[in-house]
Amino acid sequence: MNSLSGDEFTPRTTYLNTAATGLIPARSLAPLRAALDTAGTSGQYVDEAFAAVEESRERYARIVGVPARRVAAGGSVAVYAGLIATSLPSGAEVLVADGDFSSLVNPFAVRADLRVRVAALEDLAGAVRPETELVVVSSVQSADGRIADLGAVAAAARAHGARTLVDLSQSAGWLPLSADAFDFTVAVAYKWLLCPRGVAFLTVPEDLGGLTPVFAGWVAGEDPWRSTYGIVEELARSARRFDLSPAALSYVAAPHSLALIEEIGVAAVAAHNRALADRFRAGVAALGHPSVSAPGSAIVSVPGLGRAAARLAEAEVYVSNRAGNLRAAFHLYNSSDQVDRLLEVLAGAPATA
Repeated sequence: MNSLSGDEFTPRTTYLNTAATGLIPARSLAPLRAALDTAGTSGQYVDEAFAAVEESRERYARIVGVPARRVAAGGSVAVYAGLIATSLPSGAEVLVADGDFSSLVNPFAVRADLRVRVAALEDLAGAVRPETELVVVSSVQSADGRIADLGAVAAAARAHGARTLVDLSQSAGWLPLSADAFDFTVAVAYKWLLCPRGVAFLTVPEDLGGLTPVFAGWVAGEDPWRSTYGIVEELARSARRFDLSPAALSYVAAPHSLALIEEIGVAAVAAHNRALADRFRAGVAALGHPSVSAPGSAIVSVPGLGRAAARLAEAEVYVSNRAGNLRAAFHLYNSSDQVDRLLEVLAGAPATA
């Protein structure tokens, strides 16, 4: 099985670690390098970057299935989770999945007047109750690749009058999902969306979700270039009111990376990634090590093999050690030969965590 990416990537190693950081395609590296050159001579790349923010917003909106007016552009999940945390009334109950990523859940925990309740991922929908204000969960768990039953979570939240916040960081780009099914979604784009670090998105409802844009700077104005001094007279009428001043160099590259995902199609990427993940699941099970995540996830986590990551790296096979688990993550630039290489080296690796 060949990769889907053609000549966009030229990895010099067996890189199976997209759940940590995705590779950046050639089409994105070229404008990024040009902007870096310009940054050292004239600084004129900034205008290009602001145009790239708008193109990135539109492309991301298409990937997750919402209008661009419902997408805010920023730099991190934690900031947008914090924005939503500030909107909750004192005493509100926030339901989170046990062991979910800290950047998603910790902004709620640091508000001492909120009640954060934890439930197992598999029990999350059943744990929603009438006093729950917000349900917070990652679509795919970073630690082990388990996929949340988002349909059940959304239905339970609606039944009890709660809102939903879903982190798409480990799914946007390979798992077909519509952000429209949830009240809020957040995602960093440096993983499966192949952008540089510093690109992240928030989606909000049509009514903007009742959020107070507490981080609003000049870019959040309806006319940003008339909002650079003093109090902003009119905030953007769209989700752009939640924009943060962009990491300009990262956004220069972002629309090109997002375009690659659009051109290939999320469904095609999903089929490719899942086939490779299933190949690895079967192979590692044959070695006597069943994985955590079930078929359907592009992330495969194998308990008890975390320390093998170091030996694999010596052989230039790159995966992650997460909570004692070996975590491999497959994306469009990977191939069946790389899966087989991982299994070949792993067969001789120590089996202790």
